[in-house]
Amino acid sequence: MAANKWERRLVRWTRDGVIDAMTAERIRAYEARHEDNQGLRWPVLLAISLGGLLLGAGVLLFVAAHWEKFSPGARFGLVLSLVALFHIAAAFASERFPVLSATLHAVGTISVGAGVFLAGQIFNLQEHWPGGLLLWTLAAWAAYALLHTWPQATLAAVLTPMWLSGEWLVATGSSIGKNKILAQGLLLLAITYLTALLPDRKTRVREALVWIGALALIPTVLLVIVAGIESDWRKFWPPGLTQASGWLAALSLPLALAWILRRGASWMNLIAALWVVALGTTTLPSMRNATALGYVWRELGPYAVCLLGAVGLIAWGLQEARKERINLGVAGFALTLVFFYFANVMDKLGRSLSLIGLGLLFLLGGWLLERTRRRLVARLERNSS
Repeated sequence: MAANKWERRLVRWTRDGVIDAMTAERIRAYEARHEDNQGLRWPVLLAISLGGLLLGAGVLLFVAAHWEKFSPGARFGLVLSLVALFHIAAAFASERFPVLSATLHAVGTISVGAGVFLAGQIFNLQEHWPGGLLLWTLAAWAAYALLHTWPQATLAAVLTPMWLSGEWLVATGSSIGKNKILAQGLLLLAITYLTALLPDRKTRVREALVWIGALALIPTVLLVIVAGIESDWRKFWPPGLTQASGWLAALSLPLALAWILRRGASWMNLIAALWVVALGTTTLPSMRNATALGYVWRELGPYAVCLLGAVGLIAWGLQEARKERINLGVAGFALTLVFFYFANVMDKLGRSLSLIGLGLLFLLGGWLLERTRRRLVARLERNSS
């Protein structure tokens, strides 16, 4: 029986008085002691995950290769059959092989997205591509409500911001300034996902959110910086009401999710939101013709704010005993120094001196950062033991 199933039944039995709370805790302790023996090893999990991806890719390639040979009715029937096939196969495997069942359900939900957009192409429906993302997102949320598995939660966590981003891009049309608002909202959401895991709240869904946030954090930081240096940014800003709505959604939605996930600890996410706004101000085009102070802020501000964010993320990880935040903070610190060297130091030196400096930066800087990271992780382990 899958862990989430017996846990739900255990809660129901305790609520209905079938067993007392002490017996329920003894059952949980017993299952926790035997979890390693009952669980699958990582090679099996890796094989199942890759198998699911390859299966989905192979089916899509097969359909694409024979797509022109089918009539519109046959195409639509094929799309529906693929979605149903994966979910039906997952239902048969749910009791004997829960991991395989969760993988097949995830492939089935991914197939829904392909089905939605293919159905629009088959019947030449009116083009509004965020609407297709909305249908796909609703399917992922419905699957999560029925299955309560972390792959479905992961899909919903990825598809929901994709849909909102699509609606924003369509609503703002050709406005170039729209990208800055979107980038800051995505960065704050990545921070919210990254900090979803607390010492006393550890679940598979929260762990999946941490992975998403960790993978998206550095790219979204770069996206915020790049979005702020677009040409003619001031001339294409969205209308006032649209702009206000965009800023409100970009900042309030990730913070509301942080409150749901972290409750009282979400005040730190509010500080992170202020940091995101500060990072956005470093690349305002109005700084180009500003005073000397504005020029310095435009040239050095992104590096200063990124270094501050890296140090803050390390401190955040130490406070809440999270190694991945320490590792990401150290990586962000190192990347900031490397970008600063390439952008502001290397071109001012000769070819040989620049290469020597770069070598010293990698060797000595890498050694110092790795030494610091190990000390911080060791300190974290001593405090948690």
